[in-house]
Amino acid sequence: MSTEENVNQEESVQQETVPAAEPVAAAAPSAGGNALSSFLSLKESNPKLFFGSVGGVAALLVLIIAMGGDDAAKPALKGQALKDLAIGQKYSLKSANAYDASATVRLVSTPGAIAAYDDTEEADRNGACQHLAQGTPVTVLEFSDAYGKAKSYSKVRIEEGDCKGNEGWALSIDIQ
Repeated sequence: MSTEENVNQEESVQQETVPAAEPVAAAAPSAGGNALSSFLSLKESNPKLFFGSVGGVAALLVLIIAMGGDDAAKPALKGQALKDLAIGQKYSLKSANAYDASATVRLVSTPGAIAAYDDTEEADRNGACQHLAQGTPVTVLEFSDAYGKAKSYSKVRIEEGDCKGNEGWALSIDIQ
């Protein structure tokens, strides 16, 4: 074989491959459409396999979402801390569960009655020294345990205002 024949043979090979490349590029979008249509035709020919694969993909997505995130990146939650109260010390009332400055703190006659009260009636809200404004100074007189937690309730004496000298029980978390 001469060099001319080799060059002619290479040119003919290159010419043959160039037209073949054009249909491959045009076939790529139709291959995606064919895969989708074959997957959808699976719904009619084998519904168990179709719905099983859809359910598997959904379960995998739920698992990925549930496991996502880095725990170290999350800020620590800061809740209301129970202050170490002492008998005879002066504190002020502050509602642990309210952001409203006008919220009041409930005093009751016996420890544990806080969970049972219903003050939906106007007379209950305006009773004598039952609801005190936040910031009212009080003195701790004694403690009561509840629900396996020591010092859950504190008996307090009101130090200022119209109710000065009155005593009642409040949640210890409401005394700061």
